[in-house]
Amino acid sequence: MSERAGTPAQESDLIDVTALVAAYYALKPDVAIPAQRVAFGTSGHRGSSLNTAFNENHIAATTQAIVEYRAEQGITGPLFIGADTHALSAPAYTTALEVLVANNVRVLVDEFDDYVPTPALSHAILAYNRAGHGDEADGIVVTPSHNPPMDGGFKYNPPHGGPADGDATSWIAARANDLIAHGMRDVKMSEPSAVEAYDFRGAYVDDLENIIDMKAIQSSGIRIGADPLGGASVGYWGAIRDRYELNLTVVNPKVDATWRFMTLDWDGKIRMDPSSPSAMASVLAHQHDYDILTGNDADADRHGIVTPDAGLMNPNHFLAVAIDYLYSHREQWPADAEIGKTLVSSSMIDRVAAALGRPLWEVPVGFKWFVPGLLDGSVAFGGEESAGASFVRFDGSVWTTDKDGILLALLAAEILAVTGKTPSQRYAELAEQFGAPAYARVDAAATPAQKAALGKLSGSDVAATTLAGEEIIAKLSHSPGNGAAIGGLKVVTENAWFAARPSGTEDVYKIYAESFKGAEHLAEVQREAKAIVDAAIA
Repeated sequence: MSERAGTPAQESDLIDVTALVAAYYALKPDVAIPAQRVAFGTSGHRGSSLNTAFNENHIAATTQAIVEYRAEQGITGPLFIGADTHALSAPAYTTALEVLVANNVRVLVDEFDDYVPTPALSHAILAYNRAGHGDEADGIVVTPSHNPPMDGGFKYNPPHGGPADGDATSWIAARANDLIAHGMRDVKMSEPSAVEAYDFRGAYVDDLENIIDMKAIQSSGIRIGADPLGGASVGYWGAIRDRYELNLTVVNPKVDATWRFMTLDWDGKIRMDPSSPSAMASVLAHQHDYDILTGNDADADRHGIVTPDAGLMNPNHFLAVAIDYLYSHREQWPADAEIGKTLVSSSMIDRVAAALGRPLWEVPVGFKWFVPGLLDGSVAFGGEESAGASFVRFDGSVWTTDKDGILLALLAAEILAVTGKTPSQRYAELAEQFGAPAYARVDAAATPAQKAALGKLSGSDVAATTLAGEEIIAKLSHSPGNGAAIGGLKVVTENAWFAARPSGTEDVYKIYAESFKGAEHLAEVQREAKAIVDAAIA
């Protein structure tokens, strides 16, 4: 933890926007260097132009690869495209348009030249494809999400509206790197003039009444504060207030590519993470000014929930409350609709699901795993421990297949309006009923070879029979929900669990752990988890 965590950013912390954008055009990647290749993580290709990891050739080649991929898949409908407020998003957005137009792709951009949150783009894709046009649409969001201001990001959402799966991103990345390696000769670019307009904001905001009880929020008169944290939701919150006549204040409507108004995250960097108490310190200063206070990251796919009585809620706590409330207040949802969670989310969700009599669908890390269930309604809610979630409409039909931080923030307001209790007060009741788990994530050093070994472990590689004094009842290398490999290991006892996964960017592996027997027992779980993993990968 940096000693400056939670303190206001200073001039020395700010990026030089001019230099960052100049590097985007000036520096040319060498794909023989691994760090300069196109590489899709769980949320697209990310990097900084200063490190030759996110530059014009990367985006031109990736867009050309997407054009070729959609042609190979028979995708002939329009491509929706939007961008967030990062400094590198605007030039990357322009580059993508130059390639799409040159390839005769029908492109839909924001009607008001506004920023486009990730959930609004997912919503647009699904709305088009539900309307039965005889073809299918897909989309691109230019965003590195909550990453620092020096970063850029580029995500592809196929016709299902959610994050592209590994098969798609592997193909696109390989083709993009091949295009760069061959001097960009097969990349087409032209003046981005022939584009069409689409009202992302209006379509999204007008539809909210079909998934959130906006009348209950309006009639309650609760005071809502919404902080976009300088991100793409900045124009949406005012529109939501006006459309539904809510007692809502946009706490900070500023947009500045340096994010000079932010407080520093845990490591001393500027990062727009609404689940981080350090990054949300300036928002928390208004904790007692509102009945519900919320934050979103730069592309609004994550949420942070602040209450007067508890401050910033732990994301796992709010997920449990959201699930408990929704499955009790959505009468039209199918009785067999499952609850989706990632395997590193809190087991409080398991206990809530059992009490609700609802089946649990546990999948690996990554929101892409929830896409099929949200699409067909077999999963009514899908959520990640990293403050990302979405759920279905009142009638059980799909809303978005990507994370929606705006939606979850509005849900917090609905919960208070309908129940008279803040989400944190409701969580206290759940903890009284089911126990109060202690949860944490720590990192452990690992070589690349050890990380590779961890990613290939199976449950049979674990020799231990007990964990922190309890019998091990499950050793998982594949998720119980869909049988997909988790790229690591999860070990479960009656009252505790840990999961270990290799980091994609650092020489560490991550240990997620939880105990319903308190903080001391959690520490014991963490110590033994490291010993178990180290022995298995030795």
